[in-house]
Amino acid sequence: MDIGHLLSRHARFRGEQTALVFGEQRLGFAALESRVNQLANGWLDAGLAKGDKVATVLPNCLELVLAYWAAACTGIVIVPASPLLQAAGLRTLLADADAAMVLADASFARMLDSIRPDLPAIADDRYVLCGTDTPPSGYRSFARFVGPADTGAPPDAALTDDDPYNIMYSSGTTGAPKGIVHTHYVRANYCTHFASAWRMTPESVVLHSGSIVFNGAMLDFMPWMFVGCTYILHPSFDVDAVMAEIERSQVTHMVMVPAQISALLNHPHYAPERLASLQMIQNVGAPLPVKYKHRLNLELPGRFYELYGLTEGFVTILDRTDAVRKEGSVGVPPPFFEMRILDEQGADLPAGEIGEIAGRGPILMPGYYKRPELTAQAIVDGWLRTGDLGYVDEDGYLFLVDRKKDMIISGGVNVYPKDIEEVVIGHPSVVEVAVFGIPDARWGESAVAAVTLRDGETLTPADLVAWTNARVGAKFQRIVDVVVLAEFPRNAAAKTLKREIRERYLAQQAGGASG
Repeated sequence: MDIGHLLSRHARFRGEQTALVFGEQRLGFAALESRVNQLANGWLDAGLAKGDKVATVLPNCLELVLAYWAAACTGIVIVPASPLLQAAGLRTLLADADAAMVLADASFARMLDSIRPDLPAIADDRYVLCGTDTPPSGYRSFARFVGPADTGAPPDAALTDDDPYNIMYSSGTTGAPKGIVHTHYVRANYCTHFASAWRMTPESVVLHSGSIVFNGAMLDFMPWMFVGCTYILHPSFDVDAVMAEIERSQVTHMVMVPAQISALLNHPHYAPERLASLQMIQNVGAPLPVKYKHRLNLELPGRFYELYGLTEGFVTILDRTDAVRKEGSVGVPPPFFEMRILDEQGADLPAGEIGEIAGRGPILMPGYYKRPELTAQAIVDGWLRTGDLGYVDEDGYLFLVDRKKDMIISGGVNVYPKDIEEVVIGHPSVVEVAVFGIPDARWGESAVAAVTLRDGETLTPADLVAWTNARVGAKFQRIVDVVVLAEFPRNAAAKTLKREIRERYLAQQAGGASG
């Protein structure tokens, strides 16, 4: 079940079908295969072999797409690094992954200069820069690297189900990294299971405007190549560009994170009819507030999907047919997946009781790269322990309560930030909210809400505290403060960095106290 033959199959039978659109570049499957083969052969000509690791430090670009599929047909392992990493984090990642080559955007040359002495395993001629024809001394340009290489198919890599395809690292890692290994078998199951779940066909048109270095991007990237449809990649997320693309190209499928969906729905140029061609609007990365789910189900009915899952390899899916009936749920495990809700001792809990979500299925990672002890903690008796809290209703649908690590314990009571967030987001001026706990001398912890507001709106923290506390379901859910931010810090996957918001808040409080 290696995924390396998918592109060559489409190139042979449907070579002129539009495969990839990036900016002004439109490639059919045959043209895309030639470009992929050229990079694959370039890697082999440079001495790389099956199992070697190529790390990328790239924004969304054509070269990154080529690298993903060149890895698929050679057995070389792709290690996509977040372009938001700082030097220390990038150095740690490259060393931990045993990278043998780096493919980076030219803007990273100076950062790479600072860490190259600490990476002796990467030969000097294996630093390749994209986006420039005149790289600095000590680097090779992508064009010159691939230029001499053959565009014919590379030698058969004799790939098996168990051969690794990629290592996905947690975004922003700076300490002991966790590289999540996915095999060709895992990615083949991404192809089949998610193409089926999203009802994708060769006639589908996928638009992806978020970063493709994070695992959520594989939810449409792999099915794209499996069914052989058209994949449109934007350099970055821009609401106006997204809406114009949907109208122009009659886009059918799109995956977004909550911040992107809220930006879309709150944009002054948003109108439901501009998105009429969509057959799927999928939320991934974090639960979408019910406020926005309700709007989508009302204004664009029959299109909303939600996926809850971990890169390590378990998911539930709320299908578009259940989006109204089970609006607050994150769905059920797909076919061939299983789920349990466990208490502190690892015993199964009945419907309605909150516990840790555990799951297993055909996309489960074989483990963390070179971290057997962490793998053993994450996968217990074949079940992935997610660290997330939830419950199932009487029909078996999962309701996500919160992440275990984000739970606030106030006066000995478990307080779930998500419950408070659903109240705060109901204020008409609030666009986004993140609730976190801070130390409290009396109660142990108290809750604080960080928010972003609609353009032009003014709302004092004291007013929002009072508004929220009048509406929460219990006294222990009351918040003690609100911080209004112009925007939330995010990682490359556009996920909100709640921990960073909390650290900034505590630092400001400490600074104010000392002042």
